[in-house]
Amino acid sequence: MAATSRGTTPVPPVVRPRLTVLSGPSGVGKSTVVAHMRKVHPEVWLSVSATTRKPRPGERHGIQYFFVSDDEFDKLVANGELLEWAEFAGNRYGTPRRAVTERLEAGEPVLLEIDLQGARLVRESMPEAQLVFLAPPSWDELVRRLTGRGTEAPDVIERRLEAAKIELAAEAEFDTTLVNTSVEDVARELLALMEVA
Repeated sequence: MAATSRGTTPVPPVVRPRLTVLSGPSGVGKSTVVAHMRKVHPEVWLSVSATTRKPRPGERHGIQYFFVSDDEFDKLVANGELLEWAEFAGNRYGTPRRAVTERLEAGEPVLLEIDLQGARLVRESMPEAQLVFLAPPSWDELVRRLTGRGTEAPDVIERRLEAAKIELAAEAEFDTTLVNTSVEDVARELLALMEVA
């Protein structure tokens, strides 16, 4: 047994929650799973990404995304204010760094919902992060979900499907894979991985 100096009790190390990154192909249902999970466990903090894309109907600044101009995004990148950023379907998306580190230091569970490029960049800058891949039940189901949205032009859907093939091939890079057959089940499994009681 190791001796302690002057009879003091050793202080146990502070266990900080790990950052959990949820990624997967476009249309797999990441936002639906996260929305359901946060309804049940609102204490899980979801980082809100900055993006240069225009809002979809019903989206609000600061809720789904921080909608910024190309110039504003350039400044965030130049000032090192993004934990990761990537370009997807002609728009840029990035995770504000400060808010994530503040929440983790406060002991709060933090969830990032980002694309494959972003997940890889987080793995480089925060190797301790837990990367979770959300997979569709099948390719046909993913195609159905993407084309069924009705919010995007055919050429954008085609780009998303091409990107999805690449994203699906990267599944092995992740720590865990969850298959999205049921939103409720996946949300429960994700919470268990994050160790949220």
